[in-house]
Amino acid sequence: MRIIVSGANGFVGRATCAALCDAGHDVTALVRRPDASDPRVNERLIADDNFSSLAPLLAADAFVHLAARVHVMNDIAGDPMQEYRAVNVEGSQNAARAALNTGVKRFVFVSSIKALGEGEPGRPWREDDAPAPVDPYGITKLEAERVLAEFGREHGMEVVTLRPPLVYGPGVRANFEQLMKAVERGIPLPLGAVDAHRSMVYVGNLADAIRFVATRPEPTEGVYHVTDGEDLTVPEMIRALARAFGKPARLLPVPPLWLHALGKLTGRSAQIDRLASPLRMDSNRLRTGLGWTPPASVADGIERTVRAYQEAHR
Repeated sequence: MRIIVSGANGFVGRATCAALCDAGHDVTALVRRPDASDPRVNERLIADDNFSSLAPLLAADAFVHLAARVHVMNDIAGDPMQEYRAVNVEGSQNAARAALNTGVKRFVFVSSIKALGEGEPGRPWREDDAPAPVDPYGITKLEAERVLAEFGREHGMEVVTLRPPLVYGPGVRANFEQLMKAVERGIPLPLGAVDAHRSMVYVGNLADAIRFVATRPEPTEGVYHVTDGEDLTVPEMIRALARAFGKPARLLPVPPLWLHALGKLTGRSAQIDRLASPLRMDSNRLRTGLGWTPPASVADGIERTVRAYQEAHR
């Protein structure tokens, strides 16, 4: 099949292009700057979020939309919500319109657990739960989901939305990379008493799920959660990282109440809450409803992530 991938040189985009190429599909990668992407893809530059200017290049069977404005630290935009909406909502709608105009039958939108909220409703999130996003990123991801679903209904185009939780894998940045650094250096971590489970997805598994829904021969639309299928606690994740590094897991059993108090004192309540609170997703709809199986286990995903980190820091 002929597949278009926007945001193709991002963390998830690179893995998605590789998964599609490995499966024998013809991939056109939309990027904002020339990049050393997979040599098997047909790379095209895009200057803005008005995808209609690319109509002659978009003849394809499916469009995978990954381009987004993600979390911006120390955001200096005058109106951050407007900036998020311009990219995440209007840009997504422009991409769907351009795809429709060139005959694309299926549009795959990669959303986020943030479209649901920061916490869970006392159990894993299901696709039909009432969402309650709290930040501009999550709010605009949910708005985009709804705009695209309506667009698909109006124009007879299949729209598939995938919601991943925390994505990790080779090249991961931000908090997960910082956690790997701490484990590698043997820094004691005060997280041994945290028993909250959190869903994650290995980037290779997410890329495979994207490939699966984009190229599935049967009619496919709707919202699906995608996870590794095994929710770890933070201490379990740290122990898995330590095993991959060949290091001891240095965990201090600090009570979660103390951690939350420390977070308030240091102005890091949000970070502590993310570590000490449960956040799970039910991905049975994708796994049993459509028949997708993640190709990598959590142990495999963490091992590959650590190996890539070690190679990059030699």
